[in-house]
Amino acid sequence: METRELICIGCPLGCPLTVRLDGEQLEISGNTCKRGEDYARKEVENPTRIVTSTVRVTGGDVEMVSVKTKEDIPKGKIFACMDEIHRASAKAPVQIGDVIIPNCAGTGIPVIATKEIRAV
Repeated sequence: METRELICIGCPLGCPLTVRLDGEQLEISGNTCKRGEDYARKEVENPTRIVTSTVRVTGGDVEMVSVKTKEDIPKGKIFACMDEIHRASAKAPVQIGDVIIPNCAGTGIPVIATKEIRAV
């Protein structure tokens, strides 16, 4: 039986969670609400993350634009996603929500701008 210790990020309480894995069975304890159980289950069975970074901008009033994945991506794809983000560039003007990379690292999830950049 494997045991994992987590801190829940589902609400401000930050409950210490214990997850015991026995084959396909999960036993979750320490949570004070359903969100803690949901978080622990997701983190053990299918961990995902939102990735944030910056992308170079040409012809803009600043040289970089902040970006993020529109949704969570599988944790195992983070490095491949960052490689694509580092190779990407955008041409000004850039609006919040503009798609910078349509399908990052084959996840089907776009990388979008989170800041407006004006053209100069």
